Amino acid sequence: MRSTLIFSGTSCPGLTKKICENLGMAPADAELTQFSNGETSVRILTSVREKDVFVVQSGSPKINDTIMELLIMISACKGGSASKITAVLPYFPYSRQSKKKSHRGAITARMLANLLGVAGVKHVVTVDLHASQMQGFFRCPVDNLHAEPLIARWIRHNVPDWKEAVVVSKNAGGTKRVTSLADALKLNFGMVTTDKKRGPNMTASMIMNHLDGIERQPVLDPISNQVRNNTSELENGTPASTNGHSQDSRPTADAQEPPRQINGARSRATSNPRHSRSQTTLSQSSVIDEMDEEAEEGPEYNDQRAHEVTHGRLVQGHIVPDDFPSPATSVAGESIHEEDPMTMSHASSFFAPQSHALGGSGDAAESSDEEDEILKPKVEHMITLVGDVKGRSVFIVDDMIDKPGSWIAAAETVVKRGLAKKVYCIATHGVFGGDCLEQMQACDCIDTIVVTNSYPIPEDKARSASKLVVLDLSFLLAEAIRRNHYGESMSPLFQHVLDQ
Repeated sequence: MRSTLIFSGTSCPGLTKKICENLGMAPADAELTQFSNGETSVRILTSVREKDVFVVQSGSPKINDTIMELLIMISACKGGSASKITAVLPYFPYSRQSKKKSHRGAITARMLANLLGVAGVKHVVTVDLHASQMQGFFRCPVDNLHAEPLIARWIRHNVPDWKEAVVVSKNAGGTKRVTSLADALKLNFGMVTTDKKRGPNMTASMIMNHLDGIERQPVLDPISNQVRNNTSELENGTPASTNGHSQDSRPTADAQEPPRQINGARSRATSNPRHSRSQTTLSQSSVIDEMDEEAEEGPEYNDQRAHEVTHGRLVQGHIVPDDFPSPATSVAGESIHEEDPMTMSHASSFFAPQSHALGGSGDAAESSDEEDEILKPKVEHMITLVGDVKGRSVFIVDDMIDKPGSWIAAAETVVKRGLAKKVYCIATHGVFGGDCLEQMQACDCIDTIVVTNSYPIPEDKARSASKLVVLDLSFLLAEAIRRNHYGESMSPLFQHVLDQ
């Protein structure tokens, strides 16, 4: 492409090289260094005057350095009289901080969008933002590409029984992303939810054991109950009453009938009270019979839907058997006096949900960011699987893999409780913070980990993880750059192309 330059940051030189190869060009020359005190220095080694410039930079373990490097490169190109500068961010940094999580919290993603605008960006290309509403933070156009077509194509080519598989969300906040992939592949979907806000002294088993001891009174239908009461009272020779007032059992005539007929009907009814009582008893008995027949002819209800909801016990991030001793129970047993479980439940979110920092209760979007509660010792959580995954392959899908807790918990739930056959953990961004990749590699319930190369993964980590599969985004980003340069529509990049 003429009058086009593509610069690479230090975070993803390999991805930038593949993008340039797909476009038939070489990366532009730039010198990126750091001073002894850590300051970043950028020198553009080619002319950018009146050129269409693309700067490719993604996240990295040194996220703040890469951001400053990106801003300085954009500012340098702007100072060199570039006609247009486009920031290509396969992984948008600070995307999880797109809203306030406390009264004095910062919306860091919006601040970064403002910094890019001040530096001189005229267009932004990114992949799978953590929240699509973040596009409103920018004052310039944003192309939020999706890796879903690439992931769906990999599934169709590499999973033998993918047509019988189930797409599962590991939290309530990712259901929209999961249903989109399920609709594209025409598969069923499910969800795994974890009660992370239950108090440490309150477990599901304690609640259910206490409720089992409560004697439940049957609730009768008020209409049938009243009819049966009236029938029994008539059989005993006592008048039926409602709200303490006796009801007249004589027949009531229409208001338009002449008074003579009403008096006649009254006299006939009064003259033979036994006959009137027997007719009333027969009519009420027929009403009861009709109600019983309607109940028998009604639709039969079964517990088929209940089989699609599976519960499990989660202790320190792992599924445990039903007879596993509860850590909350063991802690309570060490105390001098044993407290009533229902008394402790008043402080539990099972009956009184904890209020959110900004009002209301915790929402689904926030639950996708917080996993530390799962791994707390001496705390038991209830995890629920909604959907039938027995004997099927399961695709657990989210936008990124950073911490292993929720992924391992979801995988163990679908395998140990749902009896799934195989588990694929699929995400666009493989951040793999800390020893996340090592823990997921060691998990027996996870068979394959699928991510893209939007976030740089160290080569030694990638080689040691036999379950890891990395998909290449270079063609998607190269086509986005080409269409952006020539002013073509981006819509074809969002479509699923079925292989013939």
